[in-house]
Amino acid sequence: MIVKSLQAKGHIVGMTGDGVNDAPALKQAEVGIAVSNATDVAKGSSSAVLTGEGLSNIVDLVKVGRAVFERINTWILNKISRTILKTVFVVGAFLMTGMYVISSSAMLAMMFFTDFIKISISTDNVRWSRKPNVWNVKGLVKVAVVLGSIMVVEALWMLYIGFTCSWINGNRSVVTLSFQMLFYFAIFSILSVRERGHFWESRPSKAFLGSVIFGLVCVTAMTTVGIPGLFDPLPFSITLVIILYSSVLSFLLNDEVKYALVRKHVLIW
Repeated sequence: MIVKSLQAKGHIVGMTGDGVNDAPALKQAEVGIAVSNATDVAKGSSSAVLTGEGLSNIVDLVKVGRAVFERINTWILNKISRTILKTVFVVGAFLMTGMYVISSSAMLAMMFFTDFIKISISTDNVRWSRKPNVWNVKGLVKVAVVLGSIMVVEALWMLYIGFTCSWINGNRSVVTLSFQMLFYFAIFSILSVRERGHFWESRPSKAFLGSVIFGLVCVTAMTTVGIPGLFDPLPFSITLVIILYSSVLSFLLNDEVKYALVRKHVLIW
Protein backbone atom coordinates (compact mmCIF):
# COMPACT_ATOMS: atom_id res chain seq x y z
CA MET A 1 0.00 0.00 0.00
CA ILE A 2 2.85 2.41 0.76
CA VAL A 3 4.55 1.69 -2.58
CA LYS A 4 1.31 2.09 -4.53
CA SER A 5 0.45 5.36 -2.77
CA LEU A 6 3.85 6.81 -3.62
CA GLN A 7 3.52 5.69 -7.24
CA ALA A 8 0.06 7.26 -7.46
CA LYS A 9 1.68 10.60 -6.58
CA GLY A 10 4.17 10.24 -9.44
CA HIS A 11 7.17 8.98 -7.49
CA ILE A 12 9.59 6.36 -8.80
CA VAL A 13 9.92 3.88 -5.95
CA GLY A 14 12.84 1.72 -4.89
CA MET A 15 12.15 -0.98 -2.28
CA THR A 16 14.57 -3.13 -0.32
CA GLY A 17 13.67 -6.31 1.51
CA ASP A 18 14.80 -9.76 2.55
CA GLY A 19 11.77 -11.79 3.57
CA VAL A 20 8.77 -13.53 2.03
CA ASN A 21 6.50 -10.79 3.38
CA ASP A 22 8.49 -8.20 1.38
CA ALA A 23 7.93 -9.95 -1.96
CA PRO A 24 4.70 -8.12 -3.00
CA ALA A 25 6.25 -4.69 -2.37
CA LEU A 26 9.48 -5.68 -4.11
CA LYS A 27 7.51 -6.75 -7.17
CA GLN A 28 5.31 -3.63 -7.17
CA ALA A 29 8.18 -1.13 -6.94
CA GLU A 30 9.92 0.14 -10.07
CA VAL A 31 13.17 -1.15 -8.59
CA GLY A 32 12.86 -3.98 -6.11
CA ILE A 33 16.19 -4.70 -4.43
CA ALA A 34 16.78 -7.87 -2.45
CA VAL A 35 19.68 -7.81 0.02
CA SER A 36 22.40 -10.45 -0.11
CA ASN A 37 20.89 -12.72 2.56
CA ALA A 38 17.30 -12.46 1.28
CA THR A 39 15.04 -15.47 0.82
CA ASP A 40 14.63 -17.03 -2.63
CA VAL A 41 11.09 -15.66 -2.86
CA ALA A 42 12.29 -12.12 -2.21
CA LYS A 43 15.11 -12.49 -4.75
CA GLY A 44 12.71 -13.86 -7.34
CA SER A 45 10.39 -10.87 -6.91
CA SER A 46 13.16 -8.29 -7.18
CA SER A 47 14.66 -6.40 -10.09
CA ALA A 48 18.15 -6.65 -8.58
CA VAL A 49 19.94 -8.63 -5.91
CA LEU A 50 22.81 -7.18 -3.89
CA THR A 51 25.85 -9.47 -3.65
CA GLY A 52 27.60 -7.62 -0.81
CA GLU A 53 26.65 -6.93 2.78
CA GLY A 54 24.81 -3.73 3.64
CA LEU A 55 22.95 -1.25 1.45
CA SER A 56 25.80 0.91 0.14
CA ASN A 57 25.91 -1.03 -3.13
CA ILE A 58 22.52 0.45 -4.03
CA VAL A 59 24.31 3.65 -5.08
CA ASP A 60 26.47 1.70 -7.54
CA LEU A 61 23.38 -0.13 -8.77
CA VAL A 62 21.64 3.16 -9.58
CA LYS A 63 24.74 4.55 -11.30
CA VAL A 64 25.16 1.46 -13.48
CA GLY A 65 21.46 1.46 -14.39
CA ARG A 66 21.52 5.09 -15.45
CA ALA A 67 24.75 4.57 -17.39
CA VAL A 68 23.12 1.72 -19.31
CA PHE A 69 20.15 3.99 -19.99
CA GLU A 70 22.46 6.62 -21.52
CA ARG A 71 24.20 4.02 -23.68
CA ILE A 72 20.86 2.82 -25.03
CA ASN A 73 19.94 6.42 -25.85
CA THR A 74 23.23 6.75 -27.73
CA TRP A 75 22.52 3.58 -29.69
CA ILE A 76 19.00 4.74 -30.61
CA LEU A 77 20.17 8.17 -31.80
CA ASN A 78 23.03 6.66 -33.76
CA LYS A 79 20.92 3.89 -35.31
CA ILE A 80 18.09 6.11 -36.55
CA SER A 81 20.28 8.96 -37.80
CA ARG A 82 22.68 6.61 -39.64
CA THR A 83 19.81 4.70 -41.24
CA ILE A 84 18.39 7.97 -42.55
CA LEU A 85 21.84 9.03 -43.76
CA LYS A 86 22.54 5.82 -45.68
CA THR A 87 19.06 5.37 -47.15
CA VAL A 88 18.28 8.94 -48.19
CA PHE A 89 21.85 9.59 -49.40
CA VAL A 90 21.79 6.61 -51.76
CA VAL A 91 18.37 7.57 -53.14
CA GLY A 92 19.23 11.27 -53.39
CA ALA A 93 22.55 10.55 -55.10
CA PHE A 94 20.79 8.27 -57.59
CA LEU A 95 18.32 11.04 -58.43
CA MET A 96 21.21 13.50 -58.83
CA THR A 97 23.57 11.32 -60.87
CA GLY A 98 21.45 8.52 -62.31
CA MET A 99 23.81 5.93 -60.83
CA TYR A 100 24.22 3.90 -57.66
CA VAL A 101 27.05 5.67 -55.87
CA ILE A 102 27.86 2.83 -53.46
CA SER A 103 27.89 -0.92 -53.99
CA SER A 104 26.42 -3.61 -51.78
CA SER A 105 29.96 -4.89 -51.09
CA ALA A 106 31.00 -1.45 -49.86
CA MET A 107 27.94 -1.33 -47.59
CA LEU A 108 28.90 -4.71 -46.12
CA ALA A 109 32.43 -3.45 -45.51
CA MET A 110 31.02 -0.39 -43.73
CA MET A 111 28.79 -2.56 -41.54
CA PHE A 112 31.80 -4.70 -40.64
CA PHE A 113 33.93 -1.79 -39.48
CA THR A 114 31.16 0.16 -37.74
CA ASP A 115 29.93 -2.92 -35.84
CA PHE A 116 33.09 -2.94 -33.73
CA ILE A 117 32.43 0.65 -32.75
CA LYS A 118 28.73 0.11 -32.03
CA ILE A 119 29.54 -2.87 -29.81
CA SER A 120 32.15 -0.86 -27.90
CA ILE A 121 29.45 1.69 -26.95
CA SER A 122 28.57 -0.74 -24.16
CA THR A 123 31.93 0.04 -22.52
CA ASP A 124 31.81 3.80 -23.01
CA ASN A 125 32.14 6.29 -20.17
CA VAL A 126 28.89 8.18 -19.73
CA ARG A 127 27.55 10.79 -17.36
CA TRP A 128 24.48 9.46 -15.60
CA SER A 129 21.66 11.84 -14.77
CA ARG A 130 21.13 13.13 -11.24
CA LYS A 131 17.39 12.48 -11.49
CA PRO A 132 15.44 9.37 -12.49
CA ASN A 133 15.00 9.09 -16.24
CA VAL A 134 11.99 8.05 -18.27
CA TRP A 135 11.89 6.87 -21.87
CA ASN A 136 11.21 9.65 -24.35
CA VAL A 137 11.29 7.78 -27.64
CA LYS A 138 9.37 10.50 -29.46
CA GLY A 139 11.95 13.08 -28.47
CA LEU A 140 14.84 10.79 -29.44
CA VAL A 141 13.29 10.16 -32.86
CA LYS A 142 12.90 13.91 -33.45
CA VAL A 143 16.56 14.52 -32.65
CA ALA A 144 17.73 11.57 -34.75
CA VAL A 145 15.62 12.54 -37.78
CA VAL A 146 16.94 16.11 -37.77
CA LEU A 147 20.56 14.96 -37.37
CA GLY A 148 20.19 12.33 -40.10
CA SER A 149 18.62 14.85 -42.48
CA ILE A 150 21.40 17.38 -41.88
CA MET A 151 24.07 14.74 -42.58
CA VAL A 152 22.30 13.76 -45.81
CA VAL A 153 22.48 17.35 -47.07
CA GLU A 154 26.14 17.63 -46.03
CA ALA A 155 27.08 14.34 -47.71
CA LEU A 156 25.24 15.16 -50.95
CA TRP A 157 26.96 18.55 -51.04
CA MET A 158 30.37 16.89 -50.74
CA LEU A 159 29.41 14.44 -53.51
CA TYR A 160 28.52 17.41 -55.72
CA ILE A 161 31.90 18.97 -54.94
CA GLY A 162 33.58 15.68 -55.86
CA PHE A 163 31.97 15.71 -59.31
CA THR A 164 32.61 19.42 -59.80
CA CYS A 165 36.31 19.20 -58.83
CA SER A 166 36.86 16.07 -60.97
CA TRP A 167 37.84 13.90 -57.99
CA ILE A 168 35.89 11.06 -59.57
CA ASN A 169 37.40 9.22 -62.54
CA GLY A 170 35.10 6.20 -62.74
CA ASN A 171 32.34 4.24 -61.08
CA ARG A 172 34.62 2.77 -58.43
CA SER A 173 35.94 6.23 -57.56
CA VAL A 174 32.36 7.26 -56.86
CA VAL A 175 31.97 4.22 -54.63
CA THR A 176 35.18 5.06 -52.75
CA LEU A 177 34.19 8.68 -52.22
CA SER A 178 30.66 7.78 -51.08
CA PHE A 179 31.96 5.05 -48.79
CA GLN A 180 34.35 7.48 -47.13
CA MET A 181 31.68 10.12 -46.60
CA LEU A 182 29.18 7.69 -45.08
CA PHE A 183 31.81 6.08 -42.87
CA TYR A 184 33.41 9.27 -41.56
CA PHE A 185 30.06 10.93 -40.89
CA ALA A 186 28.95 7.78 -39.05
CA ILE A 187 32.08 7.71 -36.87
CA PHE A 188 32.09 11.37 -35.96
CA SER A 189 28.34 11.42 -35.32
CA ILE A 190 28.75 8.59 -32.78
CA LEU A 191 31.36 10.66 -30.96
CA SER A 192 28.85 13.51 -30.85
CA VAL A 193 25.62 11.71 -29.86
CA ARG A 194 27.32 9.69 -27.09
CA GLU A 195 27.13 12.83 -24.95
CA ARG A 196 23.90 14.70 -24.16
CA GLY A 197 25.87 17.89 -23.74
CA HIS A 198 28.64 18.99 -26.09
CA PHE A 199 30.92 16.20 -27.30
CA TRP A 200 33.91 17.43 -25.26
CA GLU A 201 32.11 17.28 -21.90
CA SER A 202 33.00 13.63 -21.23
CA ARG A 203 35.91 11.41 -22.19
CA PRO A 204 35.31 8.22 -24.22
CA SER A 205 36.40 4.90 -22.73
CA LYS A 206 39.68 3.39 -23.93
CA ALA A 207 37.91 0.49 -25.65
CA PHE A 208 35.47 2.79 -27.45
CA LEU A 209 38.15 5.26 -28.51
CA GLY A 210 40.44 2.42 -29.57
CA SER A 211 37.76 0.92 -31.81
CA VAL A 212 37.12 4.34 -33.38
CA ILE A 213 40.83 4.85 -34.13
CA PHE A 214 41.12 1.29 -35.47
CA GLY A 215 38.21 1.87 -37.86
CA LEU A 216 39.54 5.23 -39.03
CA VAL A 217 43.03 3.86 -39.73
CA CYS A 218 41.77 0.76 -41.54
CA VAL A 219 39.26 2.57 -43.74
CA THR A 220 41.65 5.42 -44.56
CA ALA A 221 44.39 2.98 -45.55
CA MET A 222 41.98 0.77 -47.49
CA THR A 223 40.48 3.60 -49.56
CA THR A 224 43.80 5.37 -50.11
CA VAL A 225 45.58 2.26 -51.40
CA GLY A 226 42.49 0.78 -53.04
CA ILE A 227 41.11 -2.73 -53.22
CA PRO A 228 40.76 -4.35 -56.68
CA GLY A 229 37.13 -4.95 -57.53
CA LEU A 230 35.87 -2.89 -54.59
CA PHE A 231 37.55 0.53 -54.27
CA ASP A 232 39.61 2.63 -56.64
CA PRO A 233 42.33 4.45 -54.68
CA LEU A 234 41.72 8.10 -53.84
CA PRO A 235 44.65 10.45 -53.21
CA PHE A 236 45.28 10.97 -49.51
CA SER A 237 44.79 14.72 -49.98
CA ILE A 238 41.16 14.11 -51.02
CA THR A 239 40.66 11.69 -48.14
CA LEU A 240 42.03 14.32 -45.76
CA VAL A 241 39.59 16.91 -47.14
CA ILE A 242 36.67 14.52 -46.55
CA ILE A 243 37.87 13.76 -43.00
CA LEU A 244 38.20 17.46 -42.18
CA TYR A 245 34.86 18.28 -43.82
CA SER A 246 32.90 15.58 -41.96
CA SER A 247 34.66 16.12 -38.61
CA VAL A 248 34.28 19.91 -38.58
CA LEU A 249 30.58 19.73 -39.48
CA SER A 250 29.92 16.89 -37.03
CA PHE A 251 31.74 18.46 -34.08
CA LEU A 252 30.72 22.07 -34.63
CA LEU A 253 27.44 22.44 -36.53
CA ASN A 254 25.78 19.05 -35.94
CA ASP A 255 26.86 18.85 -32.31
CA GLU A 256 25.41 22.28 -31.61
CA VAL A 257 22.14 21.29 -33.27
CA LYS A 258 22.07 18.05 -31.26
CA TYR A 259 22.68 19.93 -28.01
CA ALA A 260 19.83 22.35 -28.68
CA LEU A 261 17.41 19.59 -29.70
CA VAL A 262 18.27 17.36 -26.74
CA ARG A 263 17.64 20.22 -24.31
CA LYS A 264 14.27 20.84 -25.96
CA HIS A 265 12.95 17.32 -26.64
CA VAL A 266 14.84 14.94 -24.34
CA LEU A 267 15.10 14.93 -20.54
CA ILE A 268 18.40 16.38 -19.36
CA TRP A 269 20.03 16.49 -15.93
